[in-house]
Amino acid sequence: MTKAEWRKWIKEKLFKYPETIQVKESQFIYEKLFSHPVWRQASTIAVTVSMKNEINTLPIIEEAWRDNKQVVVPKCGRADYSLLFYHLTHWEELEESFYGLREPDVNRCSLSKRSDIDLVIVPGLVFDERGYRIGYGGGYYDRFLTGECPFSTISLCYECQVVKVLPVDTYDRPVNWLVTPERVIKVAFTVK
Repeated sequence: MTKAEWRKWIKEKLFKYPETIQVKESQFIYEKLFSHPVWRQASTIAVTVSMKNEINTLPIIEEAWRDNKQVVVPKCGRADYSLLFYHLTHWEELEESFYGLREPDVNRCSLSKRSDIDLVIVPGLVFDERGYRIGYGGGYYDRFLTGECPFSTISLCYECQVVKVLPVDTYDRPVNWLVTPERVIKVAFTVK
């Protein structure tokens, strides 16, 4: 299948995935994430504010705040498909942007340096066991993960989002870890 076909397939699957199961499985994912060494050792966590049919990241952000970790959330550069991460300390610092995303209000949040980030929670729609992912098609995270990455990367997903092999282009970047309700998969070289 092409990437577009994979996107269509998984979106249909997630649309039909019962919310009660999503909530239950998300709890297992959170437990695995919060007990993982890369989470425990990280001081600054980069995480996207989730949308519908994604693993809910709001409990992750709140747990990071409780653990006295810095939370940085991305602002998408529409012109150049870039990501800049801004410190988030309160929910009121978010604003709605294009595609219904909730992003930091740059007038209320301070910019984070790439070198300050310890862990990036990379979103996606479908993942393979090698750590490659297909997202929504903008390539924002693949661009961000290009070059020197002084941080670890982890993706959170339901088991139904993990397949054996996905099509990969030269610009695609794998994550270091996949966390599902059932397992934690070390899939690529971990920087730290």
